Amino acid sequence: MLESIQNPEDLKAIDPELYPQLAQEIRDFLIEKVSEHGGHLASNLGVVELTIALHLALDLPEDKIIWDVGHQSYTHKLFTGRREAFDTLREYGGLSGFPKRRESEYDCFDTGHSSTSISAGLGLVEARDRLGERYTVVSVIGDGALSGGMAYEALNNASRLKSNFIIVLNDNNMSISESTGGFSRYLSRIRLGSGYNNLKRDVKRGLARVPGVGESLAESISQAKKALKQFMVPGMFFENLDITYVGPIDGHDISAMVRIFEEAKKIDRPILIHVKTKKGKGYRPAEKYPVRFHGVGPFDIETGKPLEEKTGISYTEAFSHTLCRLSEKDPGIVAVTAAMPEGTGLKKFGALYPDRLYDVGIAEGHAVTFAAGMAAGGLKPVVAVYSSFLQRAYDQILHDVCLQELPVVFAIDRAGLVGSDGETHHGIFDLSYLGSMPGMVIFAPKNKYELRSGLEFGLSCKKPFAIRYPRGTAWSGLKEHHAPIRLGKSEVIAEGRGVALLAVGSMVETALQVKELLEKEGCRPALVNVRFVKPMDTELLDRLAKECSLFVTMEDNVEAGGFGEAAAAYVNEKGYGVRVLKKAIPDKFVEHGPVNRLREKLGLDAQSIVRDIDEIRRESR
Repeated sequence: MLESIQNPEDLKAIDPELYPQLAQEIRDFLIEKVSEHGGHLASNLGVVELTIALHLALDLPEDKIIWDVGHQSYTHKLFTGRREAFDTLREYGGLSGFPKRRESEYDCFDTGHSSTSISAGLGLVEARDRLGERYTVVSVIGDGALSGGMAYEALNNASRLKSNFIIVLNDNNMSISESTGGFSRYLSRIRLGSGYNNLKRDVKRGLARVPGVGESLAESISQAKKALKQFMVPGMFFENLDITYVGPIDGHDISAMVRIFEEAKKIDRPILIHVKTKKGKGYRPAEKYPVRFHGVGPFDIETGKPLEEKTGISYTEAFSHTLCRLSEKDPGIVAVTAAMPEGTGLKKFGALYPDRLYDVGIAEGHAVTFAAGMAAGGLKPVVAVYSSFLQRAYDQILHDVCLQELPVVFAIDRAGLVGSDGETHHGIFDLSYLGSMPGMVIFAPKNKYELRSGLEFGLSCKKPFAIRYPRGTAWSGLKEHHAPIRLGKSEVIAEGRGVALLAVGSMVETALQVKELLEKEGCRPALVNVRFVKPMDTELLDRLAKECSLFVTMEDNVEAGGFGEAAAAYVNEKGYGVRVLKKAIPDKFVEHGPVNRLREKLGLDAQSIVRDIDEIRRESR
């Protein structure tokens, strides 16, 4: 059946009795493709029936679905003509793992970060109404994403809406109490039915016309109804915002969801439909370990085990081990995560020190200000977060940490190019936005050993301190070069003349390759491990300017606002006459693909950098 579906209309032609078989075909397909290419598995397996129901009830692409975060959109892509493209899932130039407007007319909004779907949906609703159009807008948001403050800001605005807007709350492990039995289903049906809503409207209007007592009587009835619903209807939080709540309903019952979605389209106000789903449904390993199978690399379907054998400790693990070791001796160290204790390496810390780990949910802004408050109170907070997610807390870092010079340590994981998740997940802006903040110290370790000593230094620095490191296996090269860390001082790996290679963090490994290639050409470049992007080691730049006519800065950050720009500005200000070749990411968003391939395309691999250096050297002869 799956091969016969090229668009949602093909789906509607299938006999409803075959929907369970179709759902199983979809799960088999997703398990096969994700096992080959990697991707988000558990979240996609959980929403198969929900996606079928939405595509049956809506008229896409005229109607709009916004998938919060977007890592549950694979079935949606299958129904919208992209089945064959799954052979290129997350590969360079291939199918994205997230909704992309440029990829399909059925993707109405790009997503990748959490808790944005209600805001975006509300915006589409306002555009629809102002332009006099009549399509339906559905925002699908998970229970985890509903912990993000932005979702509540959007719900607050949605409460004033007087036209149709459907919010689907996909709940696979939520704290909203569950209503059971036939009464809940009965309430959902009658409160969505036109008879009930028309009667409610007519009674209110009729009572209002009764002289003297009509309005007070209508208000008394309304208050009595609300009091009764407090006992009998879950979701009163939404009801009190004037958002109609329906559910919980079985998120794997296609016919029930289709019926409710079709009725919900008729309601002239915002409505939240609470569906219960099972993350990882249909694949035993994903059901048992939904966190592990949230985002996976290629794996063996029979066992669920990764195909690629682990080659060494990751940067995340190096951070985790070091934080646990330091915390054993210092009870003032506490850790904060925004719903990612496993991904950021804090799970082990939480097992050892459960009362010192704070998981605040998907609330990066709150996490930072919460940490600032703990720092003001005398603790030593470490905020562990992915680079791209820390962007969401820019104001809190600037206003609540840097302005007060509070000693908060930011352990920034997934810095630089991260690979297959693409534009929304590359950590290529942190040097720029953190570097603009007065008082912020930015440290980038070259290997796992320096990450360990850098974290220890940061916890004793008594300043806002950001330590950034990439995803994946930690480099162990240049172990013999481990000069003591001093604030604002770089580490000279090799002296040289003519050319100075100034490399930031993970680019030191590439710089070492560049050095070796240049030496084969008879050039003996200096090699510098920058370490501190801020404060910059200007004394070293002063010295190198006397020995080298070309500085080559290397960073896995955008050029605008990065280390290269800062170094070039300093050299120009001093009038040294040194040319600066800035090797960084250009002013554009970078698509998904293997990191090595992306570096080649961006000219950040060793061979490309050597070619650029050779061209400059030829020009200067």
